[in-house]
Amino acid sequence: MPMTALPRVTATDATVDLLRQLKTRHGALIFFQSGGCCDGSAPMCYPEGDFTLGDTDVYLGDIDGVPFYIGADQFEYWKHTQLIIDVVNGNGGMFSLENGSGKRFLTRSRLFTDEEYDALAPLSARVT
Repeated sequence: MPMTALPRVTATDATVDLLRQLKTRHGALIFFQSGGCCDGSAPMCYPEGDFTLGDTDVYLGDIDGVPFYIGADQFEYWKHTQLIIDVVNGNGGMFSLENGSGKRFLTRSRLFTDEEYDALAPLSARVT
């Protein structure tokens, strides 16, 4: 029996709840997995159109209708893992929409098994 491909990115219920609050306040959103600099390697949430995607950014999937991207270099490090976006208490990234809410997004990950990795759907470009 063939294995069903798992999503490359998923989220906890707490993440979906916070995203819905942010969508109510800000409209359409976009996620970008930061690779460092000011806010470390936090998943950053922006209003759609406020973050410019590059030609090499990789679309991993949607979380509750919010597209999730990661830079190509960062993806190379994490391509064997499923990203699990969670919410914890704390201050959000300086430029991320959850900043000031007392909550922040956090990326957790788990390695795909060999079978899961082999069954992953190929990545495709997403036009925004």
